[in-house]
Amino acid sequence: MKFVLEVTVDEGASAADRAGELGRILRYWGGNLRHYALGPGDGAAVHDSRYQEVGAWRIDAS
Repeated sequence: MKFVLEVTVDEGASAADRAGELGRILRYWGGNLRHYALGPGDGAAVHDSRYQEVGAWRIDAS
């Protein structure tokens, strides 16, 4: 299995703001993983603190 996480960050934001936002995204995303079987085909959109879609994750069969 291959696990893929893609997130687009705001290049115009400061490094601290990008790091803080990415940290929040990863905490929220990590907390929601328990809702998935984590098998091939599982995945979902990833949202920022404004609830805008900024990426996605998925599990591929390799």
